[in-house]
Amino acid sequence: MTTGPSSRQTPPDDTTPAAPDDSAPAVVDLLDPAEGIPPVIDTAEGLDRAARALAAGTGPVAVDAERASGFRYGQRAFLVQLRRESAGTWLVDPEALDGLDPLQEALADVEWVLHAASQDLPCLAEQGMRPDRLFDTELAARLLGMPRVGLGAVIEAELGLHLAKEHSAVDWSTRPLPEPWLRYAALDVEVLVALRDRLAARLTEAGKDEFARQEFEHVRLTTTPIVRTDPWRRTSGLHQIRDRRQLAAVRELWLERDNLARHRDVAPGRLIPDSAIVAAAQAMPRTVPQLLETRGFHGRAARREGPRWLRAIATARTAGDLPPMHVAGDSPPPVRQWSDKDPLAAARLTAARTRIAELSEQWTIPIENLLTPDLLRRLIWRPPAEGDAVDADAVELALTASGARPWQRELVGGIILDALRITDVPAAGGAIDTDRASSTRR
Repeated sequence: MTTGPSSRQTPPDDTTPAAPDDSAPAVVDLLDPAEGIPPVIDTAEGLDRAARALAAGTGPVAVDAERASGFRYGQRAFLVQLRRESAGTWLVDPEALDGLDPLQEALADVEWVLHAASQDLPCLAEQGMRPDRLFDTELAARLLGMPRVGLGAVIEAELGLHLAKEHSAVDWSTRPLPEPWLRYAALDVEVLVALRDRLAARLTEAGKDEFARQEFEHVRLTTTPIVRTDPWRRTSGLHQIRDRRQLAAVRELWLERDNLARHRDVAPGRLIPDSAIVAAAQAMPRTVPQLLETRGFHGRAARREGPRWLRAIATARTAGDLPPMHVAGDSPPPVRQWSDKDPLAAARLTAARTRIAELSEQWTIPIENLLTPDLLRRLIWRPPAEGDAVDADAVELALTASGARPWQRELVGGIILDALRITDVPAAGGAIDTDRASSTRR
């Protein structure tokens, strides 16, 4: 493993600010799809027709999906948008169809262009759609150091077009979908391939095209729905719970809410919010009237299911399997505790953070894209080896096992190695001599 940026991986010389471009064209509103609003495909015959057209198209295909987050249970797609040169734009209703396999077959080995692909790939995979190649315009914008990476902001910055995003949070399970929503959906893929071409050129100019290729492939291969252990422990406000009996009430209420939400196909928070679960667990009411006086149980849905929530609390009151207040994990302690628990680890983390921040500025890449803060903390808190045994190969193996891509390993591997070779804790107020640590490699 190389222990720092190689001669091939040298930051671009872009430190000189560009002069203002007074001739830049004014931003133009992108109001209507070029071919008008296409009809929604909701029959097997229509799906086959879309698949044939897309298969006959040329170049990459722009893909997007609309979910009903906050309205329906889960994160499934309620509309899929596709656009390809010579094929036009297609809007497909997955709810009316038995999977989208014809689209998958039509787009085999075609590059898919998505914005923030990690958000849409799981729901597309549920429909049998998985790209063989991927270009993520949001991730490309991050690697280019763009200050705003939302689709509307990137399109405006790169193409001079204003894309309104007023329908992004609507209930996409609505049928029939209103025409303004369909226009919005079609416009989301209208210029996505043009944006891809512009960003790809910029990545090449900045010497980041290989970084992007590796990142896109990582997203393509690893984006799957997260399955959490004890997901009820993510209840907002859980820190207010003071004993295991109350914690059991949170668990039972959360599980009951989740089962009901799944059965009714509604977002759990539309039944009762997390704050109501915590309030009821603290109060432990014994009657429905007492429950309905608890904060968060005044809504129609909450009141109608009062006996259900009370049964969950009663189950917690008599439960013998009380959950522990805290679950031991493999995460390092909070950074604020490092100086007390392990001053040397704290010094190493400070040194690594400082140099990674400098690297971030040199390459104009956000720190979290160079190496996630969580991964850095884990590597420093539990080094791959001890003392003089810490070497480049050990760091390379640890980074690889943690999922770091080759370009990340090449850029930050040497920084982590130098940090792990620090053996002295600086005096109070003193600085860590990272150059001295680096000299141990030479």
